[in-house]
Amino acid sequence: MDGTRNEAPHVVWLTAEELVLRFRRRELSPVEVVRACLEAIERQDELVHAFCLVDAERALAAARDSEARWGSGEPCGVLDGVPVGVKDVFLTADWPTLRGFPAAPPGAPGNVDAPPVAALRRHGAVLVGKTTTPQLGWKAVTDGPGEAPTRNPWDPERTAGGSSGGSAAAVAMGMVPLAVGTDGGGSIRIPGAFCGIVGLKPTFARVPHWPPSPFGLVAHSGPMARTVADTALLLDVLAEPDPREWAALPPPDGRYADALGEDLRDVRVAFSPDLGYAAVDPEVAAGVSAAAAALEDLGARVEQVDPGFEDPRPAFDVLWSAGAARAVAALAPEQRERLDPGLGALAERGGGLSGAALLEAEDQRARLGTAMGEFHCDWDLLVTPAVPIVAFEVGREVPNGSADPHWPGWTPFTYPFNITQQPAITVPCGLTAKRLPIGLQIVGRRHAEGLVLRAARAYEVHHPQPTLEGQAAKRGGPR
Repeated sequence: MDGTRNEAPHVVWLTAEELVLRFRRRELSPVEVVRACLEAIERQDELVHAFCLVDAERALAAARDSEARWGSGEPCGVLDGVPVGVKDVFLTADWPTLRGFPAAPPGAPGNVDAPPVAALRRHGAVLVGKTTTPQLGWKAVTDGPGEAPTRNPWDPERTAGGSSGGSAAAVAMGMVPLAVGTDGGGSIRIPGAFCGIVGLKPTFARVPHWPPSPFGLVAHSGPMARTVADTALLLDVLAEPDPREWAALPPPDGRYADALGEDLRDVRVAFSPDLGYAAVDPEVAAGVSAAAAALEDLGARVEQVDPGFEDPRPAFDVLWSAGAARAVAALAPEQRERLDPGLGALAERGGGLSGAALLEAEDQRARLGTAMGEFHCDWDLLVTPAVPIVAFEVGREVPNGSADPHWPGWTPFTYPFNITQQPAITVPCGLTAKRLPIGLQIVGRRHAEGLVLRAARAYEVHHPQPTLEGQAAKRGGPR
């Protein structure tokens, strides 16, 4: 299970960086890689249900086109031939976008790609299929009425997290090296932490998003991968400008993948084990504390400091439930008939909000954003647990025995930074005694994705983590 090996890895476990290098050297064909990924999906997806759609025919056709480009020495981008999974909330030409429902509503947008999908195609990536999501991405686990739940590859009796649970499970299981997710309250970082992979929520609008999310200014899109280097490589593609994103940020200076490095000298890191108010599982706390100490060993100046804000859960609940009300109101009648009861209740709460309540939540957002802006005058990075617990029993919105019946109650470290729109990454930092992954969260000031990635990369390089490669072999998957 720990991924230790003395033999060359099977192609499905190669990173995107390694794949591109081998394509360039003509040591490997995109067709061979895509075939291997499709075979891995066919063998293993029944166990975890990471994909809701797989299009082998189109994927292999795209791989053959990529093979021809590499053969002529003219790849069309930095991901030419690399297989990628796309969360089923992004519009994708030739495929339905179901958003967790059995069928797309009548009159749904047709043959068009969302900006992340369009960017992937420009760079020659091979889209193998769409990954699972709860309805409208509303909660932090991935299941829904009439749909098989997405299970955790480390323990299929546990949840993969959500709402980008399918993307996380697919990457962790070796089905694809890269995937795209969304994050409105932790939906990239939560399943990333639960499944033992890397997931980055960039600064708001760093990755263009269209159509606009009904969840508004807390909704982000971002990359998911098994390594920080691959995460940076995918971010370079996803962050390319798209005129449909009205809030687009200026392009970054240079490529994220070229500026990772491992030098953390003079980087000021505030380590907050609980943000001053969160309860944390002791094994998670120990793993994250050790990771913070490791950053200090790498040259960073690390001190235990809380950022000093109160739990912004009330503001997040208002913003999230208002978004759910908007999203549900736009559904077709046949979709409302199959609505997840939890989503229906959330939308009902949001529909009863007053304009004054919404304005007060936005005011709380502004105050929190100001507080974090001032905090980052003294500290370059904030380090916390990504999630205070490990993956729990599949098929539940909250862990058994939880006093809070709603998912934000068990993920207090993620949604604050959706409110502030700051970049935040989760990177694996160990396993519990039951061999369940623990996630380290690194948060930077707005627009500081480069530093967040550099710190995560430095930790990853000097503290390599167990992977699922060996476990997949035990289950009959590729070694």
